[in-house]
Amino acid sequence: MAAIPASPTISGRTISSRTISRRRNPTRTVTAIRPSHLTSLTAHILPNKVTMLRHLGTTSTRPPNQCKEDQVCLPFPNGHIGTYGQSGGPAPPPSNPVAFGHGAPQGYNFQYSRCTGKRKALLIGINYFGQKGQLRGCINDVKNMSTYLNQNFGYAREDMVLLTDDQQNPMSQPTKANILRAMHWLVKDARPNDSLFFHYSGHGGQTPDLDGDEDDGYDEVIYPVDFRVAGHIVDDEMHRIMVQTLQPGVRLTAIFDSCHSGSALDLPYIYSTSGVLKEPNLAKEAGQGLLGVVSAYARGDMGSMMSTAMGFMKKATKGDEVYERNKQTKTSPADVVMWSGSKDDQTSQDAQIAGQATGAMSWAFIAALRKNPQQSYVQLLNSIRDELSAKYTQKPQLSCSHPIDTDILYVM
Repeated sequence: MAAIPASPTISGRTISSRTISRRRNPTRTVTAIRPSHLTSLTAHILPNKVTMLRHLGTTSTRPPNQCKEDQVCLPFPNGHIGTYGQSGGPAPPPSNPVAFGHGAPQGYNFQYSRCTGKRKALLIGINYFGQKGQLRGCINDVKNMSTYLNQNFGYAREDMVLLTDDQQNPMSQPTKANILRAMHWLVKDARPNDSLFFHYSGHGGQTPDLDGDEDDGYDEVIYPVDFRVAGHIVDDEMHRIMVQTLQPGVRLTAIFDSCHSGSALDLPYIYSTSGVLKEPNLAKEAGQGLLGVVSAYARGDMGSMMSTAMGFMKKATKGDEVYERNKQTKTSPADVVMWSGSKDDQTSQDAQIAGQATGAMSWAFIAALRKNPQQSYVQLLNSIRDELSAKYTQKPQLSCSHPIDTDILYVM
């Protein structure tokens, strides 16, 4: 991997006092999944034959003709009825293997983790002291998150590795070598129903994609404290270490509080706030790409205009192909869930909350779970966005290694 030049341009987490974006009087509408939406939803996350469908608090049944005895074709246990906020809460994840269904590679299953086994956590916070682009809240993010995991989810201190650039021990510095070594430690000997937790707070960015697995032509990267010498860490490498090696039923929860982090683990299934699987929206991107061309032309920036136009053409012709290939190669039978601080084309904010510098995403994740620990995946995604929407324009993302039922209980 090529090292970053001595003075790279970092599209990193920005500091709130200078570059934070704010919106007045934000509103949030949580969209229920209506019958008219079920076709597109089930086309992505459900098998051909299902035993139960649920929408707006009702159920209907069909014969499970194609379900094998050792599989659960749809993870909605009997008796779990109701819309958000009603008594009973979301159903727990099923314990049996689940068929991938439509929109996913054929021929194998995935397994949700019950998160009842061993727990390990790796938390990385980098303020980049004395460097250009120094941040303020990343080390606080690690302290806050480690305390929250210890007090609320049973992660023992001795089973956590904390890498921050305020520590004197060289092995605890968030260098590239230490980060990669710790990633291998995190996933080593993981068994079904174990719960692993990865948290990164620091600068993130993008670099030209060399293997053709990104529909926008760029890989997402994170920047170790010594990136000017050792180089960055690319999403492909993080995926190989922390996702591909995991067995079915092992949970890895990952939080990236950094810029351009929407696909930092290269997980192919990204969900909207209504719980529906999102595919590349080439029409919208086409409009944005053409707007970029027009804007560059108006400025007289012919080089930028040609670059924007060529990038748009590449995305429009390759987007669907890349997405389908990613589903084939990046799908995993393990239970990997990632919450990221922003989309691939957005920055994340270094915020000041209750007198303490902190990452907006890290703060919102903890705040949302403190208010209601018993939330479904889609509820939690909306809760995180609600926490952020009053002050920030960044939109957190939920992505997974396999299709999920976003209405079941989020556990970790």
